[in-house]
Amino acid sequence: MKDKIIGFCKRETVLCAAAALALLSMLFVRPDAEYLAYVDFRTLVILFCLMAVMAALQGTGLFQWVAQQLLGRVRKVWQLILGLVLLCFFSAMLVTNDVALITFVPFTFIILRLIGKKAQKRLLIPIVALQTVAANLGSMLTPIGNPQNLYLYGKSGMTLGEFVLLTLPYTVLALLAVVIWSLAKSRIYHAGLEISIAGRAAISAAPGQLLVYGVLFGLNLLTVARVTSCWLTLAFTIGGLLLADKGAFRRVDYSLLLTFVGFFIFIGNVGRLPVLHQFLQQIVFNHELLAAVLVSQFISNVPAALLLSGFTSNYPALIIGVNFGGLGTLIASMASLISYKLVARENSKIKGAYFRYFTLINICFLAFLLAFALLLKELLA
Repeated sequence: MKDKIIGFCKRETVLCAAAALALLSMLFVRPDAEYLAYVDFRTLVILFCLMAVMAALQGTGLFQWVAQQLLGRVRKVWQLILGLVLLCFFSAMLVTNDVALITFVPFTFIILRLIGKKAQKRLLIPIVALQTVAANLGSMLTPIGNPQNLYLYGKSGMTLGEFVLLTLPYTVLALLAVVIWSLAKSRIYHAGLEISIAGRAAISAAPGQLLVYGVLFGLNLLTVARVTSCWLTLAFTIGGLLLADKGAFRRVDYSLLLTFVGFFIFIGNVGRLPVLHQFLQQIVFNHELLAAVLVSQFISNVPAALLLSGFTSNYPALIIGVNFGGLGTLIASMASLISYKLVARENSKIKGAYFRYFTLINICFLAFLLAFALLLKELLA
């Protein structure tokens, strides 16, 4: 039993931390009817629906099929690197950074095996590290790109247009940086290697299933844009997936949903302790960007968004901060851990080399984007 508990804590460290903070706060604020007001049910419902639909779509082979169609004419190394990296960057805007990496990192392993051991040895680490950075930064553009965006978008009351306009300049800058780094990296292995990627992926779902998933995804987008009710979307999502793919419900990340609940309770209780709330508010005030980046390095950017949102109303700075905060340490973004686990499973001997390269590239991107953001803040002040 002890080993099982330790194993669970290791697998679900962030969830356990959220639960511990929630329980600790309950010692000071006894549970009562106000606890229900803490929980942002709209965010939880939308997040659940998106994860369920994405889980269903992921099982169809659609994403791999699209990737092979896009890369079918690739012949040069720089085209391969850029193609694989940009797949993660742009797909993360719609299917979340986690799904982009779960889908396209294993696809990358397959492609590299096809073109030979020499290419695999030289390219696997830089490509996967770049894909991870690209997914974390591409997901910054939209509210559905990652969980922290979805939560802060709902809490801020922004329109969809306002949110995209806020994140667009940083996303464009991130895209330029990703492209430049990708092209520079391709020069390391620029010998006249000819690449041929045969189309092997097939879509396993029936047309009717794909239609159901497409309708549900569109309904989710309308809910994010506040056009339709989240409860209506929940009902349609559950009904549609019960008919099309019941197994999708088993693949939903329920621990993430429970992590949200834990932090909601902690933040709500802290708000009812005036002295502590005021102290934390003073620390965060006017330092939202840097605070979000710093806190994300230790607890990851989703919990950082939940935690800091309780002590500031400067949501634009917080949104940019937690998105930048996904860069840096391996635990700064849960999506980064996904890539690391996939690399370790593919070849455990390169874990150390991957970690070192990942850390280097993340520090470089974080320093560059943070410097730009701080400079822009000074110019606009």
